[in-house]
Amino acid sequence: MDFKNLIASVAQIAEENAITEEEVIEILEDALAAAYKEDYGEAGQRIKAEFDPKNGQVSFWQIKTVVEDEEKDKSYFNPHQHVLLSEANKDDAELEVGDEIKVSLPTKTTFGRIAAQTAKQVLLQKVKEAQREAVYSEYKQKEGEVISGIVQRIEQGSVHFDLGRGVIGTLPPEEQSANEDFHPGQRKKVYVLSVDQTTKGPAIFLSRAYPKLVSKLFELEVPEINEGQIIIKSIAREPGHHAKVAVASVDDSVDPIGAMVGQRGMRIMAVTNELNGEKIDIIRWSEDPKEFVINALAPAKVSRVELNDRNEAKVIAPNDQISLIIGRKGQNVRLAARLTGWKIDVRDESGQRPTQAKAVDQEAEQEELTEEKE
Repeated sequence: MDFKNLIASVAQIAEENAITEEEVIEILEDALAAAYKEDYGEAGQRIKAEFDPKNGQVSFWQIKTVVEDEEKDKSYFNPHQHVLLSEANKDDAELEVGDEIKVSLPTKTTFGRIAAQTAKQVLLQKVKEAQREAVYSEYKQKEGEVISGIVQRIEQGSVHFDLGRGVIGTLPPEEQSANEDFHPGQRKKVYVLSVDQTTKGPAIFLSRAYPKLVSKLFELEVPEINEGQIIIKSIAREPGHHAKVAVASVDDSVDPIGAMVGQRGMRIMAVTNELNGEKIDIIRWSEDPKEFVINALAPAKVSRVELNDRNEAKVIAPNDQISLIIGRKGQNVRLAARLTGWKIDVRDESGQRPTQAKAVDQEAEQEELTEEKE
């Protein structure tokens, strides 16, 4: 074995598998130690190899643990693994029980076929483990972030994305937006929902339905958010249909709605296009809950809002505004309630609950029952 050629192999293996050269050197040392033990070692020996990447030299060592002298007659004492304290102190008086010492072994450069296969198996297995750990660490740090991926394949409703360097992320059916279709080769931005370590390697779960996908997309388009001038206070979303985003300005000279929309609507349009046409309302956040509820129901006009201590907001509005407040299939009032955190009760000027509002409540009750059953 030409150890000097291993110097070039270290960089190559590191680059191909996206791991560090230090990790590759550790793996090579384990593989060389396994090969040495296969051909030249004794049963029970602990052998360690040390590879110097500067000159390509390899040293081999036997590792022994220091034990009390009385343990010499014990059944578990193994001269290949243990060294008595009195013997160890002859070379180093500071050694204590439990310490490990290294005993130099002859350097070997020739290995048999079985030893070479053993080294190769150790190398491949540990490189794969290091690669998995590197991918896990990298994407664990990206949880809660938006990344770009290319649709690789679709299986049983789940969309598998190529995230680069052979890393695959999964978009399960429940995290897909209602208005989207996928086909191989599509590039999409996806939200990294969670990263789990499994026996088969890291499992990266993605989302196109999570509300924070909207805020992260706006962060990419609106520099005032990253600069801290604008804060996204809350988001309510029905993926693929409609979203409401409540924003506030830290700097009075910055109009939060104007900044989010952009000149000629370019910024909000970029986000809408990425979400395949999903409608987005930008709402001005307010510390006054009445004002916030009114803003959340825009563009509908509200006469007044009455709050109670049960976290309910009674919204009084003219008859010609009721349909607009409620929205298609109750979507507008439902999103406004989620956005503000207030349960919104819509009433006309006479104080009666309109038919549309009753229908929305019935749908909401049915949804709650269905969720409880699930």
